[in-house]
Amino acid sequence: MQPVALATRNTASPTIDAMRGVGGTAIILALVVVGAGWYAITPQTIDQDALDGVEPDLARGEMLFYAGGCASCHASPGAEGEEKLVLAGGLRLPSDFGAFVAPNISPDPDAGIGNWSDADFADALLKGTGPQGQHYYPAFPYDSYGRMSVEDAASLRAFLATLPPDPTPSLPHELGFPFSIRLGVGVWKMLFARDGWVVEGDLSEQQQHGRFLVEGPGHCGECHTPRNALGGLQLDAWLSGAPNPSGEGRIPDITPGGLDWSEADIAEYLKSGFTPDYDTAGGEMADVVENISHLSDEDRAAIAAYLKIVPPSAAVTN
Repeated sequence: MQPVALATRNTASPTIDAMRGVGGTAIILALVVVGAGWYAITPQTIDQDALDGVEPDLARGEMLFYAGGCASCHASPGAEGEEKLVLAGGLRLPSDFGAFVAPNISPDPDAGIGNWSDADFADALLKGTGPQGQHYYPAFPYDSYGRMSVEDAASLRAFLATLPPDPTPSLPHELGFPFSIRLGVGVWKMLFARDGWVVEGDLSEQQQHGRFLVEGPGHCGECHTPRNALGGLQLDAWLSGAPNPSGEGRIPDITPGGLDWSEADIAEYLKSGFTPDYDTAGGEMADVVENISHLSDEDRAAIAAYLKIVPPSAAVTN
């Protein structure tokens, strides 16, 4: 009797074949999802070509510097007068996640940002991405600054380059695990970074300019809007007030539902610090007024016009 050869063809049942096909598809889909997720949390940068031919506007850069309150965070704690233009950093910013420490952004080539390119600066300002490709924490309000253009970024950097350099090294943030892991900031950006404007509709040219100043460089929402447990802004309660990160009191509601001042009252307060009742701005708001007082009357009027059209928000309890 001749030996019988064993068949070598696949004898698996159609059901098993189908399961294998589904399993393979699931693996591919999982890899696509993981790849998309990884891309989403990877630090993003601007299109390098966007800066080609850009001519910085020094006067606009100065306006953006004061609108953004750069010195309020980046000057040395306790600095007064002209010393506030020395952006050596060192201010501690308390939060529920630990303390963030403002870095040196003076033109010093080693301790500051003197060696940064315009693209490096635009990446940091508009995308929250550092020169080494690292995420910046959103205590640096790039989610608001992202309303600015690359031309704005180049203009602001040009103005910063005119300020005094300082060799003081930046101090590390004081964060515990897991907040010390910067990759997690990519997840935060994916969840909460916003595009476009919070207040939309048929706005006048003045209201649009005010919206740019408030939602963009002025980053008013970063303090005046409540946050969720992960630090994302609750946009449905835009500018309705929030707990003070210092633990002292509450930052007020500045929507028409909480602030009944006229546009002229608001503009005057931002210029002089005097309220309609002849009280004066105090605490951190005094710094804001000092900065905004450098803007033009037209800029302050635009801010006031925008604030009057923000939808009134019901009181938010935190």
